Amino acid sequence: ASFAYGRRHPVVDTNVRRVIARAVAGVESTASSKRDLAAMEALLPESEPDAQLTNAAMMELGALVCTARAPRCEACPLAVRCRWRAASYPAPGVRARAQKKYEGSDRQVRGVILAALRATGIPISISAIEALWPDATQRSRALDSLIVDGLVEVHDGEYALPR
Repeated sequence: ASFAYGRRHPVVDTNVRRVIARAVAGVESTASSKRDLAAMEALLPESEPDAQLTNAAMMELGALVCTARAPRCEACPLAVRCRWRAASYPAPGVRARAQKKYEGSDRQVRGVILAALRATGIPISISAIEALWPDATQRSRALDSLIVDGLVEVHDGEYALPR
């Protein structure tokens, strides 16, 4: 929604999560949470182009400067306002769970559905989505989560990427 359509929508990956945890919350990275989207939403400027730029900047900052193993705080543009740095880099209290395997996961089903929607470029029917994955319960759970996350929209009983 942000990068493809220029919408003001929070983008949260592991790098963004780490920057928010450290710079804003003052703690070492934590396990992912639904609060991550709200935290990033609060940081976004109102302007859609500025929000898109902020999303990209946060991803790059986490990937290149505020890295997991060797953060380069001396090069960080947020260093003077970073709560983690101000707190003398406290160690994490709880270690994040290891991510489950991708093969056969809900993440894979979500990816399959999104790939089909990108490939067609037009809304597709539920029967087309049903043909993509054999496990109806898992497919339904993945599709529902894509809708909740704003990555898929329903129009007249068909499914499409956000406009």
